[in-house]
Amino acid sequence: MTVQGWILIIAFIGILVALTKPVGAWLFALYEGRRTPLHTVFGPIENGFYKIAGIDPNEEQGWRRYAVHMLIFNFVGLVFTYVVLRIQGLLPLNGLGYGAIGADGAFNTAISFTTNTNWQWYSGEAAMSNLSQMLGLTLHNFLSAATGIALAFALFRGFARREANGIGNFWADVTRITLYLLLPICVVYGVYLIAAGVPQTLAAAIDVNTLEGVKQTLALGPVASQEAIKMLGTNGGGFFNANSAHPFENPTAVTNLVQMLSIFVIGFGLTWCFGKAVGNTRQGWAILAAMIVLFVAGVTVTYWQEAAGNPVLQNLGVAGGNMEGKEVRFGIVASALFSVVTTAASCGAVNAMHDSFTALGGMIPLFNIQLGEVVIGGVGAGIYGFLLFAILAVFVAGLMVGRTPEYVGKKIEAREVKLAVLAITILPLCILGFTAIAAVLDVGLAGPLNKGPHGFSEILYGFTSATGNNGSAFAGLTAGTPFYNATLGIAMWLGRYFVIVPMLAIAGSLAAKKYTPESAGSFPTTGGLWVGLLVGIVLIVGGLTFLPSLALGPVADHLAMIRGQLF
Repeated sequence: MTVQGWILIIAFIGILVALTKPVGAWLFALYEGRRTPLHTVFGPIENGFYKIAGIDPNEEQGWRRYAVHMLIFNFVGLVFTYVVLRIQGLLPLNGLGYGAIGADGAFNTAISFTTNTNWQWYSGEAAMSNLSQMLGLTLHNFLSAATGIALAFALFRGFARREANGIGNFWADVTRITLYLLLPICVVYGVYLIAAGVPQTLAAAIDVNTLEGVKQTLALGPVASQEAIKMLGTNGGGFFNANSAHPFENPTAVTNLVQMLSIFVIGFGLTWCFGKAVGNTRQGWAILAAMIVLFVAGVTVTYWQEAAGNPVLQNLGVAGGNMEGKEVRFGIVASALFSVVTTAASCGAVNAMHDSFTALGGMIPLFNIQLGEVVIGGVGAGIYGFLLFAILAVFVAGLMVGRTPEYVGKKIEAREVKLAVLAITILPLCILGFTAIAAVLDVGLAGPLNKGPHGFSEILYGFTSATGNNGSAFAGLTAGTPFYNATLGIAMWLGRYFVIVPMLAIAGSLAAKKYTPESAGSFPTTGGLWVGLLVGIVLIVGGLTFLPSLALGPVADHLAMIRGQLF
């Protein structure tokens, strides 16, 4: 590790902290439905949409209605994308003549992009037409991100409102988030990426001559527009197979920094927005502090391991850190930082191959997802996932002080705790259950390219990434088979909606409660003790469940490596 490396990490966090309040203030305006400077441009579009769709944006929805509308909206989008992919060969903007995607592959991809997972079993430039990339995939990049933020707003209202029946209007939330947040930022972001060298064209490919005089066909397309929302919306699905390691997606060290910042910026802002919504911004800062503690710990371990390198190679005279699977233009520190950022958020974009990291360096991205991706997390999903852990934390704190637990003025009772546990336990049930099945069936064991602990890690990472709606992978897993397309698709669906529905039920329950003022017996939820308790609950409840599986995979891989054994 170097001083320069730590300067990059500290500067990265500092920039995000500085942006937290401004971004949070804009999000809070959307949360409240207040007019913004962009209403002059987009207001008529918003009102026109409501008129055509027959929606009253001021109509409040209870949690059940909010959930049903959200599920219908997502299901229709899933079916639409499935159809687009199945008839791809008949549609225009298909300059390379790609045929239809198979049934199992289209099923997997449609669920993947609907759930904000963006898992890709295919090489984008070798399987998807430009129309499929824009209409089938980029469309979901906007809508799934807007859905996540809307759901966070719904939970915020649950904590903030008093004796209320409604938690907002799903259609109004999604429309405003798309029009006044995601779309305008992505227009500016896309223009920046074009200026930085990212292609944006409807041409399918271009022929070039290499320095050796060999003719090569390079795939092109509307890359910049997809790249912008891919990062800002924590989607992660790349236009190209190499994702953000590809120079057409991420040309320079500067674009790499901007991409990392864009992955986290909305997640940071949502913490301040939550504090403002409940009337105490210190609550938001406390949550952000706990997130940053977990994030810095993860970056430290990954950077340390990748900088230390592989002792087996060093004994053979190959000095230096581990550069396998990394781009020279980014180096070790930016690659390690990116890997932790993309897995702390539910993004899944990669600028280096996690499969080529050292055993413990690759374990941290895996562990980040297993925590529930609540360390900043995906847009919306991170904050509402973290608040589920906060509910458990105040329950534990209530037991310690001997009174009914309270959080931001709401009593946390048996119903909320049970629902929070239900939402949190879906991750280990799916991750460990599907991993166990794949690890004993021939069709599952045919997927990993490596044997032993590393092969097991490839399977574990695949189902962890799918259930956690991340989308990154240990690239050694061959997942484009009917077995993996089906099981990973089911894991994505369960990991998204079996967390969302209990979370919305909690929002509805909290909104109906009276406000309970703090008293001398209340456990403080803004200080260092609270931050420490939050970190502990996330690690214990979210992490220790997976300790045996990590011991069988990356830990065993690491112990073998230091003994000089490579699998």
